Amino acid sequence: MKRDLVLEHDYPAPIDHVWRALTDRALLAEWLMDNDFTPTRGARCQFRMKPQPGFNGIIECEVLEVEAPRRLVYTWDGGGPFGKTTLLWTLQPLSIGTRLRLEHRGFAGFRPFLLSLMMSSGWNKKLTKVVPMILARMTAQSQKAAL
Repeated sequence: MKRDLVLEHDYPAPIDHVWRALTDRALLAEWLMDNDFTPTRGARCQFRMKPQPGFNGIIECEVLEVEAPRRLVYTWDGGGPFGKTTLLWTLQPLSIGTRLRLEHRGFAGFRPFLLSLMMSSGWNKKLTKVVPMILARMTAQSQKAAL
């Protein structure tokens, strides 16, 4: 049993704002989790959340690729029986904003398959509800600074 997640969302924000939302520690903490993320190839980092039964709340990551502001790839390892997966973020500029594509790859086996179902819902909620609010705030701040 194997499953990969693919989600795409278009945002009315410039590509550099979307890139910052994916790579800036403070912004990541707002929409995803507390972290020590560094967008540098080879960097090891953690995303941290409240521990739950069978999960210590720590996601171990290693940055595999960085092509600012268009591509970011890192591993995602919550430990235990869920296995290591890979996140691939691709950004494409549009005439009125940016298309963000998330591929969360490598869910293999029954438990990881179940996890992928939960994560799909979580990623979708964050990318459609929380990230747009952060991007709107960033756009408003940049417009205010331009005045």
